[in-house]
Amino acid sequence: MSKPLKNVLVKLIVGAGQAAPSPPVGPALGSKGVKAIDFCKEFNARTSSYQPGTPIPVYITIKPDRSFNFEMKSPPTGFLLLKILGKDKGMSQPNVKTAAGTLGEVSLKHIYEIAKIKKSDGRHASLEMESIVKSAVGVAKSMGISVVP
Repeated sequence: MSKPLKNVLVKLIVGAGQAAPSPPVGPALGSKGVKAIDFCKEFNARTSSYQPGTPIPVYITIKPDRSFNFEMKSPPTGFLLLKILGKDKGMSQPNVKTAAGTLGEVSLKHIYEIAKIKKSDGRHASLEMESIVKSAVGVAKSMGISVVP
């Protein structure tokens, strides 16, 4: 007696409008029997409103018949914070004070805007705004970014 087949969940972070059948997308989906190009076309179409290259976490559910659907999440908080600062990367050692002191400053208004983006995510929809704001402040501090009123 064979076991019933189950759905498989694949988690990836793909740049908006930049999904291609090359790694990491191709091998992750190809090994599950899904044509990566089908996912790439649909993902790129659905992320066309984002700035190209914005990292988008995506959860792909692959069914036993090799069909799939996917859910996109909001960009990572750290990416959004760096975007506000106009930087590509954070500090390599955020807990060590540099000559400049910190990586930069963001206002509470910026943090609130990030929280609004996060609130639109399915997994954050049930959370209070205050909790999402506190989480974003924590991410900022861990990256060496000061939050000012």
